[in-house]
Amino acid sequence: MVLQYDPRQCLPSSAELPDSDDTPVDNELQNLIPNLLDSILAMAWPQRVDWFFGVDMGIYYDPDQPAIVPDGFLSLGVERFIGEDGRLSYVFWEEDNIPPVLALEVVSKTYGGEYERKKTIYANLGIRYYAVYLPNQRSRRKRQPLEVYALENGTYQQLDGNPVWLPEIGLGLGRERGTYLGREREWLYWFNQDGDRLLIPEERVEQEKDRAEQEKARAERLAEKLKALGVDPNSI
Repeated sequence: MVLQYDPRQCLPSSAELPDSDDTPVDNELQNLIPNLLDSILAMAWPQRVDWFFGVDMGIYYDPDQPAIVPDGFLSLGVERFIGEDGRLSYVFWEEDNIPPVLALEVVSKTYGGEYERKKTIYANLGIRYYAVYLPNQRSRRKRQPLEVYALENGTYQQLDGNPVWLPEIGLGLGRERGTYLGREREWLYWFNQDGDRLLIPEERVEQEKDRAEQEKARAERLAEKLKALGVDPNSI
């Protein structure tokens, strides 16, 4: 009898690993911005189940190393939903060793190596795009508000533009002023290939409300015209 050895059976599962580094964020934008990007994708890709967007979630790439915890990350080619409770963390050996296609860091008031140490780690993991957003540019004046890098031959090269088109994702990532959860400021958004910003949930609700009101007004105008012609609208 030949026994089949699967080395993955010896690796810890996501249930056995810490789900974050337990480091509290010192800027609420570190959660708000990734959550906004996630919610936009949920509306833009309602039928797709081959993607996952993690927010403040640990990424385990080596069982002997602690997790790296980006503020947000996007993976393609993986299951969107894992059970009713979802993922506890993103574990490479449970995701067919598929690295995220995008990692996002929102620079906090406590500098965390976003431009050096973390960039090196993400490059070594093979993450195609790395984005660093600086909410308060006055804190680091030599940096652009949004820097997006693409992995080329093992090294990140900075991309130009706002938004920046990301072919592997099929969307652009950029910054624009807007209102989210009642707060007006600059946010990060997804954009289509024509450079148009995708709607956020509140805007989609408002759009549907406007459409319903327009349909109601159109029906009322038609009813008035029929009445003027002596036709009962209810008979049609």
